[in-house]
Amino acid sequence: MKTIKTVGVLSPGDMGHSVGHVLHENGLRVITCLEGRSERTHRLAAEAGIAAVPTYGDLVREADLLLSILVPAQAPNAAALVAEALAETGAELAYADCNAIAPQTAKAIGERLAEAGATFIDASIIGGPPRRESRPRMYVSGPDTSAMEELNDYGMNVTSIGEEVGLASAIKMCYAAWTKGSTALVAELLVAAKALGVFDALEQEFRSSQSAMLMRMQSLPAVPIKSRRFVGEMIEISKTFGAIGMTPKMLQGAAEVYQFIGDTHLADRTPEDTSPMPTLEETLAILVGQLPEE
Repeated sequence: MKTIKTVGVLSPGDMGHSVGHVLHENGLRVITCLEGRSERTHRLAAEAGIAAVPTYGDLVREADLLLSILVPAQAPNAAALVAEALAETGAELAYADCNAIAPQTAKAIGERLAEAGATFIDASIIGGPPRRESRPRMYVSGPDTSAMEELNDYGMNVTSIGEEVGLASAIKMCYAAWTKGSTALVAELLVAAKALGVFDALEQEFRSSQSAMLMRMQSLPAVPIKSRRFVGEMIEISKTFGAIGMTPKMLQGAAEVYQFIGDTHLADRTPEDTSPMPTLEETLAILVGQLPEE
């Protein structure tokens, strides 16, 4: 028996508005609270068919399921605001934290929401924003993940991987350690090669012995758009590894690389910008220019 009729999304940014749009297109009412959100977020919500409600109290009263899809650093504060609204209203809902956070962060958030009366679901998203031709994988874990699993009937791709809160976050941390961690390494080595005057020779060597690297190199101009968001994700991965006794330093370094990239104007570009992307040469020139003077 289906129970989900209204889904709340915090917040309808790059990923959140795309998820909300798919759910809306597939017949669910999708709502959000835009208190304190940017003009861009307001526009994305409207374009996705996501209705805005005035307060967090309205959000928790009207939503059957609330999806938290934010940058990692904002996840605890969003959960606290929802917990306060639940305490004030006495409303009940399922709360899925879909953010790229460490398992221990997810557990702390889960405890706060459970105390406020919510059914907490640990969730993570692997893949880009949903499009007509593709859907990201949404992994969920926790004692009761049924609310999220219902979204399979509304255009999502949800898989439960266990009853323990933290499992869904853990798979995201391990996966992103490779995909985004290795991208940070590629960015760093290309900037270094350019600064050291060996970029052309290195490119030729990759062409001869590591042809797959050429694709990674050519994708560097797209990295700055996401770099500021990736800083917090790398920090959460470093916490994940440190908590089990592995070194957190590699991913801390990746966070520093993304912060370095995010400090340039290249990171001001939004995904909606349809103007020509900078070339690899232009991107590297800007990043090399960001290096500290000797």
